[in-house]
Amino acid sequence: MSKKSFASDNNSGVHPQVMEALAEANAGHCVAYGSDPYTEAAREAFKDVFGPQTEPFFVFNGTGANVSSLAALTRSWNAAICSDCAHINVDECGAPERGAGIKLLAERSVDGKIDPRAIERHLHCLGSEHHSQPVAVSLTQATELGTVYTAKEIKDVADRAHEAGMAVHMDGARLANAAEFLGLGLKELTTDCGVDVLSFGGTKNGLMFGEAVVFLNPEHAETFKYIRKQSMQLHSKMRYIAAQYVALLSGDLWLENARNANAMARLLAKKISSIPGVDVTRPVETNGVFATLAPELIEPLREQFFFYTWDEELPEVRWMCSFDTTEEDVLGFVRTLAEVVAGQ
Repeated sequence: MSKKSFASDNNSGVHPQVMEALAEANAGHCVAYGSDPYTEAAREAFKDVFGPQTEPFFVFNGTGANVSSLAALTRSWNAAICSDCAHINVDECGAPERGAGIKLLAERSVDGKIDPRAIERHLHCLGSEHHSQPVAVSLTQATELGTVYTAKEIKDVADRAHEAGMAVHMDGARLANAAEFLGLGLKELTTDCGVDVLSFGGTKNGLMFGEAVVFLNPEHAETFKYIRKQSMQLHSKMRYIAAQYVALLSGDLWLENARNANAMARLLAKKISSIPGVDVTRPVETNGVFATLAPELIEPLREQFFFYTWDEELPEVRWMCSFDTTEEDVLGFVRTLAEVVAGQ
């Protein structure tokens, strides 16, 4: 078995309960494209968690979830407001612009978050044929910096967006981690706050593959089955995505996985705080630790534990924990880091 890295929660394996669900779904034949009992069970699990009005759709990946979600809310002359460090703005290779055909209006964020003022700054564009029309706001929960929107912060943005006639999309690739940190349920951080459509992450929380586009306001779901097909996100053997979500949502597995990942990040931050020259730079609220250290230390450490440099200028690095990160993994990494620092 290869050494666990701290590069991304995407690098983790598959939770055993999810693997068992996949094996069970692999027995016999099922009607394709979602007309199967596993997809129906997953739909019911989403309704139980997010509310009876919920309309979930399963897609291949996170970028596909985000792009198709935004496509359901917009037309070609429209725009979506987002944080300057949002995944849709920085890490999706222009997919929202190409796939949804819209303009992104990136607002400067504080700790990765935007507030209702980000909406106010674009209201003057409404009704002008010379400007892309902002009709959606996209929030990332947890943010790309590992920070978390409180329920009130989400509701404040959603209320102002709705007053302006805009819909609210949430990139919830790490929503489970945010909910665990706040001690709230998934519905309390989405449906109850006014989120209209959610990209709900699974692969970062123990699934093998697949994400979910969750319409919390079903009015926006009317044409989504066509958008999903055109976006090449319709999986023929959908039971394999659906069965994983049944395992994740039917009990507390989503919460257990997030709890472990978050706890390991807090442990990592605590342990490295005593190492000279290593400084934690951002609040550790979910499963990521951001830190600065001397440039000459990065490559020797990366030779033993792979991770990414977040900001080359500082330099600032990002260390991510996962559902399967153990205390032994963290302590082994900290020992290696201390040795690398002492050897310079």
